[in-house]
Amino acid sequence: MILRCSLITILLLILTGCTAPVTDGRLRVVATTGPIGDAVQAIAGDRVTLHTLLGPGIDPHTYIATESDLFALQEARLILYNGLHLEANLERVFQAIKRSGTIPVVAVAEAVPVEMRLRWEDDEKAYDPHVWHDPQRWRYAVIAIRDALIDLDPDGREVYQQRSEQYLNDLQALDADLRALAEQVPPERRILVTAHDAFNYFGQAYGFRVEAVQGISTASEASAATIRDLTTLVVTERIPAIFVETSVSPRTIEAVQSAARAAGHEVRVGGELYSDSLGDANGPAGTYFGMMRHNMQTIVAALMP
Repeated sequence: MILRCSLITILLLILTGCTAPVTDGRLRVVATTGPIGDAVQAIAGDRVTLHTLLGPGIDPHTYIATESDLFALQEARLILYNGLHLEANLERVFQAIKRSGTIPVVAVAEAVPVEMRLRWEDDEKAYDPHVWHDPQRWRYAVIAIRDALIDLDPDGREVYQQRSEQYLNDLQALDADLRALAEQVPPERRILVTAHDAFNYFGQAYGFRVEAVQGISTASEASAATIRDLTTLVVTERIPAIFVETSVSPRTIEAVQSAARAAGHEVRVGGELYSDSLGDANGPAGTYFGMMRHNMQTIVAALMP
């Protein structure tokens, strides 16, 4: 309740233009997720002071702002969030700030063309927000980030354009590397079973069938019927490995593993995937590129014959 009241207070301060003064000359930028923050830092460098709301292992679907986040929002000159209902508990706040016109607020994933988005399960009006799991789609979000920085700081246009061009080239190279890794797994073994349904863009990009215990949002409950159906799939297809995620409890995947064992098929947990966040800043999955490579390498190692 305290945090909710604080968030309302900060929102009112922002809407009335009562933001904190900037003392070091850098632009204060707030990014919600690790992939967004990674792109901002790479493109803007030391021209900005960046605050990323969601650290390693944090679930954006159920996230509630902390006190430090509230102060960061009050100081922000630009807010960049994913959108497409990823940050469900913050989206109304961001939309209210955007409507007020006091601070630029950009939902970067909504820059992905509608025809390239995947539907949110059976909802014809909603889209899967996990677009960063396909570098080709994520390019559109990176361009939106670059353009938002240029609009806010025209003096930095040349820097933002040059550094974003390098980042976009790196995304192209990453996509080629991931595609080559995926080819090591025979098509019939490319069945990816995870804790929640975050990897559909990844699956479409690299030829994996994707199945999950929970839906696109971790706020959805895992049903006994879903666990039973997934267990049948794992046993019937003799799937060698299923995967837990850093931001989701492993219990449902462990339930599938136990049920498969009881049915006579030993399936192992093939590793931990980064679905909704990056890893520790100093670790191999602490950047967007490192996270994507970690996921693919983990999947390939576990599913190869």
